[in-house]
Amino acid sequence: MTIDEKLVQGLIAQILDTKKYRHLNLNTATVEDLIRREAQQQISQKALLKAVKRKLHNIVAPYLGEPDYVALTEELLQIEVFSIDSRPLRAFCLKVLSQHASTTERIPFLTDFYTQLFQATGKPQTILDLACGLHPLAFPWMGLTTSVRYHAYDIIQPRVDFINTFFTKIGLAPLAEHRDILMNPPEQAADLGLFLKEAHRFEKRQPGCNRNFWQALQVKKLAVSLPGTNLSGTHSLLEGHRKLVYSNLPEQVPVQEILIENEAIFLIQKSQEVNHA
Repeated sequence: MTIDEKLVQGLIAQILDTKKYRHLNLNTATVEDLIRREAQQQISQKALLKAVKRKLHNIVAPYLGEPDYVALTEELLQIEVFSIDSRPLRAFCLKVLSQHASTTERIPFLTDFYTQLFQATGKPQTILDLACGLHPLAFPWMGLTTSVRYHAYDIIQPRVDFINTFFTKIGLAPLAEHRDILMNPPEQAADLGLFLKEAHRFEKRQPGCNRNFWQALQVKKLAVSLPGTNLSGTHSLLEGHRKLVYSNLPEQVPVQEILIENEAIFLIQKSQEVNHA
């Protein structure tokens, strides 16, 4: 169907003002992209709105029932942080990480996860945490110093604000950004990009999009992780996810596969030299 700018903006406002999404302050570029793409497939405004809401739900569903970021920020600010190893800080981080399935699964082996990852990549000076969710709260287990430049990107504004407060509290630069990375890939150069448990959801949003997205990233290495099994652990997803990764890469791109517990990591070699300026 044909849509004009007035209709696009009206639909954006209508969707973002629903009870489901009002408190999330979603990135408007995400909703606009869904509207314009789905308009090419739909024949009526009603069908368009339904299709956009369905895709948006798939993007945001894991984060519905978000924590109260105002309350978490107040709690965080009360913690005395003498080092990133302090018990009160770690207890707080574990509480936050336990609120989402993707980070909850990693809690039992947090230290081993980053030990194995950084053995393969080397310890990075600059990181891009892409579609980060609450993952930056795992920083105390990464074995990195606060001189690291840790860029984090997410489409939910209250979460980004909370992460920047956390970064400041532990001595990192507040480099979290409210950005739709698929619409607007980061230009920041980095040693390592982290794209954890998101590639399969990007494919549902826009089939084949990972290829151009990964190519646009200015990183030496890109760690794409995907769940090795379904949530109940009864069905292997590894072969399907392997096909997803390799189908989005040019031939002969070096890829190292690492399986850490129930998480498959595809470490993609992008380039040898990165300008951090």
